[in-house]
Amino acid sequence: MSGNERKQVVLVEREDAGSHLAAFLVGAVIGAGVALLLAPQSGVETQKSIREGAKKLRVAAGTTVRDAQRHLGEGIEAAREGARERLGSVKDAVDAGRRAATDARRDLEERLSASKEAYKAGVEAARQAERVAEGQANDGTAGDESAAGGETAVEPA
Repeated sequence: MSGNERKQVVLVEREDAGSHLAAFLVGAVIGAGVALLLAPQSGVETQKSIREGAKKLRVAAGTTVRDAQRHLGEGIEAAREGARERLGSVKDAVDAGRRAATDARRDLEERLSASKEAYKAGVEAARQAERVAEGQANDGTAGDESAAGGETAVEPA
């Protein structure tokens, strides 16, 4: 690096109450020190000025702390409220899911029951048709069987 070039430095500050309070206190101390060095006052006047400055500093620090506490309290309350809202939304979604699952299960059970009944009716109809077909094959007649048992009617002579 040559003697004419300057190095650039970038400072990044975080915005929070602690950094503001610390900067305020450092500035106050530096200002008080400069005031002592440059003030054309007597020792008694300087002590009085320091006491007044300390009172102002205490009041300002108290105000800053109270503001920070209030701001922090508001932030905490806002976070709690947001968490309550999200929890309520999640509970509502879970309840809706449970209701949907219960409804789907009930619908599936009804369909399964209807399907079983249809299957049983189909099996019974197939068995009945098989018995009728067997009875016709054994008799060799196609229309003389009664539906009540496959017996043929006999007429008196």
